[in-house]
Order: sequence, then structure tokens, then C-alpha cells
Amino acid sequence: MTRRVVVTGYGIVSPMAHNVKETWEGLIQGRSAVGPINLFDASSFPTQIAGEVRNFDFDPWRKKDPHLKYAARNTQFAVQAAHEAFTNAGLDTFDYDPKRTGIYFAAGDGGTNIASFVQALSESWGQNGQVINKSKYLEVSQPAFDYHDELEIDPCMTLAHLSRIFRVRGPVSNCLTACAASSQAIGEAFQSIRRGNVDIMITGGSHSMIHPFGLAGFNLLTALSTQNEHPEKASRPFDRNRDGFVLSEGSGVLILEELEYARKRGAHIYGEVTGYGSTADAYRLTDTHPEGRGAIKAMELALQSAGLEPKDIGYINAHGTSTVVNDLVETQSIKKVFGDQAQQIPVSSIKSMLGHLIAAAGAVELITSLLVTQNGIIPPTINYDEKDPKCDLDYVPNHSREKKVDAVLSNSFGFGGQNVSLIARKLSS
Repeated sequence: MTRRVVVTGYGIVSPMAHNVKETWEGLIQGRSAVGPINLFDASSFPTQIAGEVRNFDFDPWRKKDPHLKYAARNTQFAVQAAHEAFTNAGLDTFDYDPKRTGIYFAAGDGGTNIASFVQALSESWGQNGQVINKSKYLEVSQPAFDYHDELEIDPCMTLAHLSRIFRVRGPVSNCLTACAASSQAIGEAFQSIRRGNVDIMITGGSHSMIHPFGLAGFNLLTALSTQNEHPEKASRPFDRNRDGFVLSEGSGVLILEELEYARKRGAHIYGEVTGYGSTADAYRLTDTHPEGRGAIKAMELALQSAGLEPKDIGYINAHGTSTVVNDLVETQSIKKVFGDQAQQIPVSSIKSMLGHLIAAAGAVELITSLLVTQNGIIPPTINYDEKDPKCDLDYVPNHSREKKVDAVLSNSFGFGGQNVSLIARKLSS
């Protein structure tokens, strides 16, 4: 008999708020969390806006746990979100077996000491600006860099901290498949419990790319919105005038458990993960396949593994990045999978409010999808002002909507053509 997997806890650190409750309230109110970049001087960049996690105070954690003194920004978000999820699940007061507990996470970028790096390069530049003087670079860079900081930016350190804090001695893995990363981590954690390898999994993702390297890279790809004058209106998925996504940061963490294990310990169950589909386009390094072949197959696999028909899905949380290509291809893919039913299913993108949390996006979006099933309210796609004739689904424009939903599908489609679809639903008997 296949082991069933349920969600017993979740936590969020987002540009909207530092917890699930306030993030959810902001989403259903249709508030934008996008604003000017304050983490560094972005005035010379084409894009000067982002979804920053503002007023985040990690000092209490550092004082309580000296090992976190040098924790990178992505790790800070992960620790806070995981703590909320763990407490929410009641595991902080339960004697769980560390050897039957694992982590499958998507720990992305945590930032780097760019100022010191650039200074070291400039001071060690050779004559006529042609060659780096390696000896000079080593001489200048050694006092400029702190090895603790350099170690902490490695994604493996996020998992090292989480496993230590929560006494996890089972399998610990990291997954970094671009924008699909935390959804894929959740899917693999789901499979680990189904196979019987573990009883509990801490899963989700964290990311912080709001720094000069991250912003420059996406600007060079012409992937970011440049609507700097009105940041709250910059992310506009499926709208005719969309011009790119908004770079954001944060973390989303879920606690997954085997159903009977959760029941025996008296855990509150927020929903059941039932479907997971993962594919690759094998097309281009950044573009999705124009016919959505990978996205289509991922959704089909998720439905198949969940044992559901297209008519059973009551809401689709779209990847919905606000780029011209993604929104069009995702729309076409949904229509291909759901046929005539596609016009009847509400589809919305919370990236319109939060921006794109990159590796953390899928986890925050699945948590949101679970909250839809619990509360009977679908968050909107804000900034939907002018219809794109080629994007013709029900995108829940501008205002949240009350609707009873039993089963949801959440899409995450990453750069490089990684595609993940997850299905969750209210717990059935």
C-alpha cells in the first residue's frame, strides 16, 4: 500500500511579511510587496526595484546560537521559516526519531562580499588593464575577505545549519534547479516518505539574489521589469503590457509527514500532497520550449501520480512570472492539459504581489495553495489591466475570490527548462 504524505506545518519569510499569517493576509488583500532596492545602490542598473525582505532582525538567533553568527542571508530566512514550520507542526515538543527525519531543500544564493571582491580586483589589475597580478590579488584579498563569510555563502551550509538545529540525522539533500527548485525539493521529499525512507521531511527553499551580480545577470538576460517609477505595478503576469519579472527573496518551508505517523502523534493536518511531476525541456539554456512540451508533461505526470482527472482541480497557482514568453507558454500548456475545462479553472499568480523568490518561489506558492483549500479564498493576479488576447484564461484579476477548492495544482518552471507541478488537496478519509 502506498504511504500517504501530509503537510503538518509551514513557515514563510517573504517580502510581504516574516510569517505565514501576515503574508497570506497581504496576498488576499491584493497588496504589492515590491519597492525600490535598498540593499545596495542600484541607481546605475536598468532595474532598480525588487521584493526585499525588509526589517528582518536575525540578531536574536545569533545571540541564542553562536553557530549562526556568520549565516548568509538565505540561511537566515531558512532558519526563521523552518522554525515557524517546526513549531507550527508541534515537533518542537515531540520526541521524533532524528534518524527517520530528513531534509530535502532548495538552498540558493545567499549573497557575497562584492565590494571587497571588486576592490581586490581593481588593486591587483595589471598594467594597461590586461592581466590580473595573481600575487597582488592574494595579498589584497586575504585581509579583505572573512573565511566565515565565504564558507557561509555555499548552499550546503544552509542544510548544515538546519540539520544541526532540528537534530536531523536522516537523508539531507540540496536541489537547485533554478525557479523550479523548491517545488522539486518538495516533490522529492514527498517521494522519500512514500518510499518509506523517512517519516518526516523538512522541505522548501530559500534564496537571496538581490545583489549586483544577481541583478546584473538577469538584466543582461532582459528578464527583469524596468518599470522603476511604479514598482508596485511592475509585476503584471498575463497582462498585455508585462515586461519582465521582479527579483525577490525569502524562504518557504513545509513539514511533510507520513499520514499514519502524523495521526498517531496527534498532529494537525493542513492538507495532503498527492501529485508530483518533473520534466526537462532539453531545449535552450534560458528559454522554455515554445510549445510547452515539458510543462505539459509535468502537469500530466502530477495528475497521474495523484490519481486525479483535470476536472478535479479547482485552482491553479501559476508560475506566472510576468515575462512575455513564460506567461504565454504556461497559458497554452494549461489549455493543452485541461482542454475545455481550462476556461473554468481559476488561475492566479502571487508573483504579481511578491515578485519572484527564485528557488524559494515554489514552496511559498504551495503553502499559498494549501491556504486556498483551507480558507476558500483565491488570491488575485494584481496589475491585470489590459487583456492579452493570447492569454485568455481566468486569472482572478485584481481582487481575491471566494471559492471552495478541494484540489490545487501549483506550477514551477525554471530557467534551463526544468518543470515541476505539484498537487495538494484537503485530506480525504
